[in-house]
Amino acid sequence: MGAVVGVDVGGTKVLAGAVAADGEVLRTARGTTPGRHTSPEAIEEALVDAVHAASGPEPVEAVGLAAAGFVSGGRVRFAPHLPWRDDDVAGRLARRLGVPVALDNDANCAAIAEATYGAGRDTPSFVLLTLGTGIGGAVVVDGRVWRGAQGMAGEFGHMRVVPDGIGCECGRRGCWEQYSSGNALIREARTRLGVEPTVLQELCDGDPTRLTGPMVTTAAQEGDLVARAAFSSVGHWLGVGLANVVAALDPALVVVGGGLAESGDRLLDPAREALARSLVAVDHRIVPPLRPAALGAAAGMVGAALLARGQSRR
Repeated sequence: MGAVVGVDVGGTKVLAGAVAADGEVLRTARGTTPGRHTSPEAIEEALVDAVHAASGPEPVEAVGLAAAGFVSGGRVRFAPHLPWRDDDVAGRLARRLGVPVALDNDANCAAIAEATYGAGRDTPSFVLLTLGTGIGGAVVVDGRVWRGAQGMAGEFGHMRVVPDGIGCECGRRGCWEQYSSGNALIREARTRLGVEPTVLQELCDGDPTRLTGPMVTTAAQEGDLVARAAFSSVGHWLGVGLANVVAALDPALVVVGGGLAESGDRLLDPAREALARSLVAVDHRIVPPLRPAALGAAAGMVGAALLARGQSRR
């Protein structure tokens, strides 16, 4: 038997891992994605490298791919942060590696993992959000991911929350992910560089273009007021958008995953406050709890491996 590898590919990173049948992550490999202005072939090279690095000495038996994009009919129909457009990503990767490749949206994969091993394992119906470069989403109903008529349900990040607002990579303006995501966190912090005292100025050597999300997170942990204000803004908008999701779907639980969610209550506390303020009829209903994903940033990778093994109820 060889290695079953789950791969989570987003707008800036690739995370691959050999995952055992019980969900244990045996080995991981990390890389960067060339970005949406490169070619699909360049992304494919990054995926192949990550799969081989994660499999280690074992031959690859199967691969699950968690893709940050609109997935339908076995293809990535559209990826706002990657160059895939109606692309047979799984087919090309399967031919390249010579093994079966299972494909799903990255948030769906994260929801599968959290429903099986994580924060949603005792809650049959919940909503999951992934906050990274943008916002991904998934809806779990009675233990299964609900995909909608075309397989594209859960793309909450592109709900419009600000008419004629900030331009989005999808081509529209005012999308939720422009106000609550890793990109939003960096942009919010950059607007204060050179205006307010902050250690971020030193961390990025005075060059705002070099500022990264991990720098903002580190500064917030050290008490930097600018970094903390950026988290408060992103958390506020997270709660505002969630009020729309909760009003529409009435979930028992909201699980928040992705790299940004690893900041924990620094993000979730302002989100909880904004959700309670923004939700309709809040005095006459139970506001669903917001929990961080138990598997953290590895959830998409683990869920993809479950798909590859055929273990998910899907």
